[in-house]
Amino acid sequence: MLLSRRALLALATAATLIGAPSFAQDKGTVGIAMPTKSSARWIADGDAMVAQFTAAGYGTDLQYAEDDIPNQLAQIENMITKGVKVLVIAAIDGTTLSNALDNAAASGIKVIAYDRLIRDSGSVDYYATFDNFKVGVLQANSLVEGLKANFPDTKPWNIELFGGSPDDNNAFFFYDGAMSVLQPMIDAGDIVVGSGQMGMDKVGTLRWAADVAQSRMDNLLSANYSDKVLNGVLSPYDGLSIGILSSVKGVGYGTGDLKMPIVTGQDAEIPSVKSMIAGEQYSTVFKDTRVLAGVTVKMVDALLSGSEPEINDTKTYDNGVKVVPSYLLEPVAVNVSNYEEILVGSGYYTADQIK
Repeated sequence: MLLSRRALLALATAATLIGAPSFAQDKGTVGIAMPTKSSARWIADGDAMVAQFTAAGYGTDLQYAEDDIPNQLAQIENMITKGVKVLVIAAIDGTTLSNALDNAAASGIKVIAYDRLIRDSGSVDYYATFDNFKVGVLQANSLVEGLKANFPDTKPWNIELFGGSPDDNNAFFFYDGAMSVLQPMIDAGDIVVGSGQMGMDKVGTLRWAADVAQSRMDNLLSANYSDKVLNGVLSPYDGLSIGILSSVKGVGYGTGDLKMPIVTGQDAEIPSVKSMIAGEQYSTVFKDTRVLAGVTVKMVDALLSGSEPEINDTKTYDNGVKVVPSYLLEPVAVNVSNYEEILVGSGYYTADQIK
């Protein structure tokens, strides 16, 4: 944990710039394709990369596709036409970019997959991300910790499972990491999935949409919890968590003797941090966008100077064509006991932002 805090503090002074194309610097322009502005997390990623690439002497062309696949494809193709030096891509659907990336490779443009693996392409050079399997492990461990603390006299615990978007490769790593913790407890009878819905084919949430998660939670509650209590929900992302919490509060959880279920999350978005402080969402997983941006800038510097970028994983991320050399960062579990130290102490948020 100490090393993680040092890493956070090392980049805590990064400036924040708006996501418009900046003037080309001496080192050329980096194309940055982000999925959407509907998540605060992706806005923070874009801002951090613009700030750090600019400080390193690069121009940037930052584009958001608003979860529209043809729009992102057009943006990437336009960046290729304009002659960017490197493409940094957080894909909406990691299976739809093969032709565009082949065109990039033919033009000598290197491609870095950013936090979402780009699948089915041999033209992905590197991958910068967090340890996504560990994210799921942290979420499940936090769920179990909360169940033990808040429902010590309840066994088995009734939970429901939510997955991320099935077109995002990370969603499967989050789910598999979580199930590596939860499945043995399900098998032992300590945990019961009340609806019986398990597996990404049943629990996935397309485009990580909060309204989809809320609607599914509404249906799960009405169909399965008229005569029993929901104790916990595995949620892989804060946006889904807020929708899930709206659903459970709508049927009375958090009032009288009906305790709030333990609900996990990811990305430490401000509404979820405030929800944790209010005693609703139990936890989240923090992934410092400034540190990931810093790793990406170093990768680009290495690529354009003719050297090999630093990587620490050459086995995990097979995209269907090749194993993509990767740099994995450590995620950090956050709850009410440590959010001030991790989020405010690192300078990621100010105290006023999460009041």
